[in-house]
Amino acid sequence: MLTHTPENQRLVDLLARVAHEDHEAFKQLYQLTSAHLYGVALRYLRSRSTADEILQEAFINVWQQAGSYASTLSTPMTWLISVVRNKALDHLRKFKNESEHTDSYDDGEISRPDGIAEHADPHELFDAATEAIALNRCVAQLDATQRQSLALAFYNGLSHSELAEHLRVPLGTAKAWVRRGLERLRKCLESHQQSLAGEAR
Repeated sequence: MLTHTPENQRLVDLLARVAHEDHEAFKQLYQLTSAHLYGVALRYLRSRSTADEILQEAFINVWQQAGSYASTLSTPMTWLISVVRNKALDHLRKFKNESEHTDSYDDGEISRPDGIAEHADPHELFDAATEAIALNRCVAQLDATQRQSLALAFYNGLSHSELAEHLRVPLGTAKAWVRRGLERLRKCLESHQQSLAGEAR
């Protein structure tokens, strides 16, 4: 039988609000649970910078999957810990055969992605997670051709001409897809920032 405490019920309510994309509820959930969840990540990964990264990724998953939480099956913290644990184990599996990466983690030499400094405070990590969520949502709204073009250009480093050859389209078409995709991303992210500013007032 699950333990029903005021603390558990508060987290249940916050997760329900997060499932409806309530940014304030997400912020409160983060503030209430991030310190404990960071400790969980650190126990698995033994690296502060990597634990910070995994915690950020876990909270992005929480934002996206909060609707799948079932209060009849587990307490909120048990569910949140499972999200962090799964992320940490995925990370360990990915790099277990790459000893040079492991050595770097032990030495604390891996740089933080997205400009986040090692030992960043919870507010910085929350802001980074929120920005990543907004970017993922905006990318999902792009046309398939725009999304693919931007991924190839920025993640694979293809030039416009290489992109056109890869996608078998005229050079002008490839350039247009990238340009329009970037413009839509910019407008979407600006709209997100404006909505956050409105909530802060």
